[in-house]
Amino acid sequence: MSAILYPVAADAAAALKAPIARCAREREAAGAAGEAVVFVTEPAGPPYASREAALDAHAGRVEDERPGHVLTLVPEDRYCALAEVIEGRPPPPAQPVLAEGRRWPAPKAAPKTAWRLQVSYWRLASAVPQASGPQARQARKSAREPLDYKALNALARQPMRAVKPQQPLDIGLFETRPPEAPHIIMPDE
Repeated sequence: MSAILYPVAADAAAALKAPIARCAREREAAGAAGEAVVFVTEPAGPPYASREAALDAHAGRVEDERPGHVLTLVPEDRYCALAEVIEGRPPPPAQPVLAEGRRWPAPKAAPKTAWRLQVSYWRLASAVPQASGPQARQARKSAREPLDYKALNALARQPMRAVKPQQPLDIGLFETRPPEAPHIIMPDE
């Protein structure tokens, strides 16, 4: 049985066009890249109105089961997939109405969707976008006047960051440090 060989690259476009290498495991990918890597799945390319249009645009990258277009990829090349995503803003969650014997309201029209190519690859750790500006909670609390909706949207789209660095993990309930070697954690029965 062969494993999927994921590209090693700085971003999804580079993973499709010119990856550094293709590796199945993190250790192999880090060795090929010469630095730490992170496994990610990101959209690449433009959105398509229908699945057929996306399959035609990405022929040879994803499996196609349509009559006359049947394509089955070898297991090593299955790092791309098509996914249907909601365009724009997702609809707000429904609120229960509890009226006329119904708990939930009648469903509204389905949101507009598009098809995107999703690429799974090993991203270089140095290529991870670094967040700029203060941590969102601190920025909101320290603002002298309420932030406008554009500033709040920008804060919401930033990657989450901790207020302070994470502390080292404590030892478990059934683990102990022997007095003669406090640098070792051993199981305790």
